[in-house]
Amino acid sequence: MQTCADWLVRCLTSLCSSLPRSISLCSLRCVSQRELMATALVAGALRRGRSGARGAAERTLRRLVSTLVVAEHEGGLVKPSSLSALAAAEAIAKENKVSLLLGGSGPTLHKAAEHAASSHPLVNEVLVADSDVFAHPLAEPWAELLRSVQQKGGYSHVIASSTSFGKNLLPRAAALLDVSPVTDVTAISEPRVFVRPIYAGNALCTVRYTGESPCMMSIRSTSFSPATESVSETKVAPITQVDLSFLSEASSRKSSWVNLTSQDTERPDLANARVVITGGRGLKSAENFKLLEQLAEKLGAAVGATRAAVDAGYVPNELQVGQTGKIVAPELYIAFGVSGAIQHLAGMRDSKYIVAVNKDADAPIFQVADYGIVGDLFQVLEELLEKIPDKK
Repeated sequence: MQTCADWLVRCLTSLCSSLPRSISLCSLRCVSQRELMATALVAGALRRGRSGARGAAERTLRRLVSTLVVAEHEGGLVKPSSLSALAAAEAIAKENKVSLLLGGSGPTLHKAAEHAASSHPLVNEVLVADSDVFAHPLAEPWAELLRSVQQKGGYSHVIASSTSFGKNLLPRAAALLDVSPVTDVTAISEPRVFVRPIYAGNALCTVRYTGESPCMMSIRSTSFSPATESVSETKVAPITQVDLSFLSEASSRKSSWVNLTSQDTERPDLANARVVITGGRGLKSAENFKLLEQLAEKLGAAVGATRAAVDAGYVPNELQVGQTGKIVAPELYIAFGVSGAIQHLAGMRDSKYIVAVNKDADAPIFQVADYGIVGDLFQVLEELLEKIPDKK
């Protein structure tokens, strides 16, 4: 027995072909009053004939859209990657009713909730899960939380960013809800039609989600620009506490947080930096990577690395850029000693300007670079460090 929501989607996909002039609603199991009303509206449009039915049905489906955005926060602010997820929710439908889910504990959580409430005009509600269980990005308790919120809210879409947290959480939560997630979405054509890269970014695939609700997806934050318009004080969304009675000791014991090891630096986050300076195996040692760090401090840039440099132990793997690392799209990307392997290009090809420095004139990196320097990277680095003044 199919639900009305699934039937609506199938109607939209087959409107261009043959459709019945009259439809009986008796065979449909309506899971909510809203779906019943929507079904009647679409059926009425179809009874009036094919002319104009497609547009009426699409408008009806868009009015049904409601989205849950799983947001990350740090220092009392919603992370930019989660703000991009809100932009993706807007791309699904302008009339989208968005609920934003935050988890954690302490004053930073409440500050982040206040920020989230005024972060986007479409935010209809901010859901706060205040518990130490969600203070760390563990997929097991977060997946239970997401399932509970979805079962109560009945959202048509669930969106998370393609960060380490999102990639860890979404598949587990989708399995609990018995749906298939759509990953790495870079564009949204219709409420259930998406574009995502395949073959390490060398091709773009348009996919249509035909499964049951919710449609769960992860988005590449670099493909969706966060909203810049300010939200008036009268449009600030209400903040609601999530009922956590579903939590059990068994679910919280599946995994435990040990510690977080990261570099103590004032440089911008690699995934959101305006300027990224990346080094490859051509730098030859961890000591030489310090030259990149000096240049990054002068430019206010983040430092990245190729997988070869990470595997060689020059830098920690948190700095890896590429298909199996972080996806970046800065305004300026400077690559030193990077050959341009296909897996690396998949993580930075969307950068606005790409500058490559390599002694091999036939290196694949030059095929995507806007500017290229064929020469010794250490000489180029030395000149740049001499001529670029220190950042004030």
